[in-house]
Amino acid sequence: MPNATIAVDAMGGDFAPEETVKGVARLSLETQLDLLLVGDEPRISELLTRVRHNPERIGVWHAPEAIGMGEKPAEALAGKPEASIAVAARLVADGVADALVTAGNTGAVILACADALRLLPGVRRAALAAVFPTALRHGLKEDPFSLVLDVGAGLEATADDLVTYAVMGSAYARVISRNPRPRVALLSNGTEAEKGTAAIVEAHRRLAELQGIDFIGNIEGIDIPRGTADVVVTGGFVGNVVLKMLEGVAETVMELARFAYKERLAWRMGLTMLGGGIRQLKKVTDWEQYGGAPILGFDKVVIKAHGRSKEQAIFNACKVAAKAVAASIPASIAGLMVESPLRASGE
Repeated sequence: MPNATIAVDAMGGDFAPEETVKGVARLSLETQLDLLLVGDEPRISELLTRVRHNPERIGVWHAPEAIGMGEKPAEALAGKPEASIAVAARLVADGVADALVTAGNTGAVILACADALRLLPGVRRAALAAVFPTALRHGLKEDPFSLVLDVGAGLEATADDLVTYAVMGSAYARVISRNPRPRVALLSNGTEAEKGTAAIVEAHRRLAELQGIDFIGNIEGIDIPRGTADVVVTGGFVGNVVLKMLEGVAETVMELARFAYKERLAWRMGLTMLGGGIRQLKKVTDWEQYGGAPILGFDKVVIKAHGRSKEQAIFNACKVAAKAVAASIPASIAGLMVESPLRASGE
């Protein structure tokens, strides 16, 4: 695991700070990462006394306020300038830490980062990415998931934004999945070039002419789990709806399997025979194994973990952040933006 300093928003998420502290404590014993827990110092310090950890690898930076998952982001940040997510973002901006990891309020995370960090040249709006398990494997690492973006950093997306998301997603997949030429697609209501909103149609035209990425055209929702594309590009509103729907389907399948196992002996015997496949399904649909997904477009690494993250997810999110730092993801994205003859603005 490469050496880096990770600022962790200890107060963000449904199970913070207890689960966040446990994940960071475990990480301090198993890696060479330097970890900075940002939040209520007395509470964090007390929690650290309950778990095994390496005190040489963990620091605590006091932030007296926290933003709840249900608070309105703009109002919360205005009223709580010393909230843990705002303080953590400033620490990364000032170079105290190399990356930010948080499971907190998504809107507050985006706004705090927008206030503290700089957008990369050519990027008008950051994008929240997410991974979704697929039938096909991707890249030299044979990752069993596609990258989907944007899934909630914004609502609407212009053609400029969609082109930028495509470039950023391609750069991220190249490095993290070690995929030298990721297949990039626009999510639309048909595969034809003229299908979709005006923004999608215009983005399709630009991407078809854009060198530096492997644009395969439009795909439909059914193509996401098939793994037709390595990177799926969409606006934040649609992306968030798709993400939540796909998460719900995966959870429902597992719940139905548990119900069937209890209901009838014949079903139980059948499920026992399929046990290996079901365990594999649970593994590839378990977002805790992926830890977190990047917010792309800023000049620093930001990893957003699921709001329901517990120890394992925090542990893995920090590892993803460290890999992104080692791979210089922001610089890689900036380089691909420069290499492309068409800028995101269409100039």
